[in-house]
Amino acid sequence: MLSVEENEMLTRVGAGTPMGELFRRFWLPALTSSEIAEKDEAPVRLRLLGEDLVAFRDSDGKVGILGARCPHKLAPLFFGRNEECGLRCVYHGWKFDVDGNCLDMPNEVPERQFKERITQLSYPTKERGGVVWTYMGPIEKQPPELPQLEWVRAPEGYQHVTKWLQRTNWAQGMEGEIDSAHISFLHSSKVPFSGLTNAPSQDPARVAALADGHPMLTLEETPYGFTYGSRRTAADQYYWRVTRWLYPFYSLIPGGQNGVSGRCWVPIDDEHTFTFGYQCRDDTPYGEDDLARINSGGFFPPRIERGRFTLPDGYVIDAWLPVANQENDFLIDRQMQRDVNFTGIWGINEQDRALQEGMYPIVDRSKEHLGTTDVAAVSARRLLLKMARDLQSGIEPAIVNDADAYRVRAIDVVADDAEFGALLANFDDALGVARF
Repeated sequence: MLSVEENEMLTRVGAGTPMGELFRRFWLPALTSSEIAEKDEAPVRLRLLGEDLVAFRDSDGKVGILGARCPHKLAPLFFGRNEECGLRCVYHGWKFDVDGNCLDMPNEVPERQFKERITQLSYPTKERGGVVWTYMGPIEKQPPELPQLEWVRAPEGYQHVTKWLQRTNWAQGMEGEIDSAHISFLHSSKVPFSGLTNAPSQDPARVAALADGHPMLTLEETPYGFTYGSRRTAADQYYWRVTRWLYPFYSLIPGGQNGVSGRCWVPIDDEHTFTFGYQCRDDTPYGEDDLARINSGGFFPPRIERGRFTLPDGYVIDAWLPVANQENDFLIDRQMQRDVNFTGIWGINEQDRALQEGMYPIVDRSKEHLGTTDVAAVSARRLLLKMARDLQSGIEPAIVNDADAYRVRAIDVVADDAEFGALLANFDDALGVARF
């Protein structure tokens, strides 16, 4: 368990907090490209790391992420006119480009204008892998390279990325994703899973092995974070699920198409998170049938496109809102719980969110009683807290300058190897290296 003080350090992400400053050293997924697909279309409201922002795609196709309020009278730029390579506040007409430069100040006579002295808050952006990324680090630092995750580098159409709102602190989702033991309970089912192309395998040896709720776990730290193997007995062999956890909040989870699937948790603020779910394959682009299965739910939640969500302090963000949520008890069906699956909740993410959001927005980790199967969460906490403390001491995180370290895959295999080291020696080069 963590102390109260350590839990505060882990979970608080605003400007000036240790974890907030650490996250600002990394490129952060901010939007999916589909949220802001057209030039000169309506801007999008978002909050990242506790900062209220607005995003827009200008007439040239460039994406800007600016402070949410006009510096003149602090009016919301969301209502602005996105036109002629800039976002114009409709209150008094001030206009800003994607870099935050004030282009126009029409409420002042020409000889009294001072637009050259006005710079709106703006953050650099890049677009890759179906995602708009932003860098919120110190302006005097050169932004690093994007992490070379396989789904980021894959050609257009070979990856699928979606995003939704989770009403918890970022760490609750992150820790759940790298917990291999809970799948034997929370995600277990009497009925074979028939959802996505990247759904857990229905191979009989794997299905039987997943009934083992106390797998043997072995973890090794790596430059990108850590890799850990979850070993279950499968007949006269072993079923290994090798998960990758990558700084600061990415996962690569076994069982998918070529093992290329996972999630990341981008903090909106201390109590809300944008979850990005990604999958990727290298054999063929996703077709209409694949996308229909994905959008039906199961692995990623069914959602209402571009809904609006009011945060507790009154600020509104534009977000994809899951249909199954706290207000409807995640659509739990007690008959389903008796006859079909362990939870009575349909959909892997819905099952995760029901438990994680029910732990309160920020779980009090000082009251936990952890065991041997919690090694991944314990390690992620320890590594992040160390990195945050190092940054407080002036030691920058080395991983931000090692983008190629992210070129790995998860592994899902039934093998003879009983030892983790032997498994990695036999399969890491063949199954654990990204193709793109």
